[in-house]
Amino acid sequence: MKTKDFALQVKDLSEDGTFEGYGSIFGNVDSYGEKVMPGAFAESLTRHQREGTNVLMLWQHNPNEPIGVWEDLAEDAKGLWGKGKLILTVQRAREIYELLKARAIRGLSIGYREIETEPDGTIRLLKKLDLYEISPVSFPANRRARVDAVKSERMEEFARRLRDGDPMPIKEFEDILREAGVPKSMAVAIASHGYAKAAFRSESGGNQANDAVALLNALRG
Repeated sequence: MKTKDFALQVKDLSEDGTFEGYGSIFGNVDSYGEKVMPGAFAESLTRHQREGTNVLMLWQHNPNEPIGVWEDLAEDAKGLWGKGKLILTVQRAREIYELLKARAIRGLSIGYREIETEPDGTIRLLKKLDLYEISPVSFPANRRARVDAVKSERMEEFARRLRDGDPMPIKEFEDILREAGVPKSMAVAIASHGYAKAAFRSESGGNQANDAVALLNALRG
């Protein structure tokens, strides 16, 4: 079995340990010089469904440490989407839950077997993969794959405070932009100028606040 890492960004988890997001992004060349292609998981997911087997959720690929279940996995235009649930009655899963909330864990990794690959210059195209498991891991290799929580309390708080006329500090908004993948210089400029104008000009009412929320959502993809 081979493994491939992806970046993990958790804003929040639901209280029962449920989260959802992408375990793989299509068309992105990772640090190994490989690119997962659309359709790479389709046959494997169909086989799991047909045979009644599951893609496992392990800790650091350790088969002795299952920590949850993937309740739903599917391909879409963006990549491999999944909805998972940590089993919080398992001690290790409770530990991972707290680490995820604290953003101490920054990666997901898929365990797979290569079925079909193709060279494309200096890049390897991964066209068909047999997916075995998806694990939270410590060190991601691909920064574009993200996990978005079912409940993002920080985003809800951001929008509520803007609309209530009590915007969060500029530095905190800048941090959210950085987490969304915006380069530091651009994040500083947006937070210091556009956000400050939208958030702190009370005579403008709610429209600029809505614009700021829409901008952040667009940047987060």
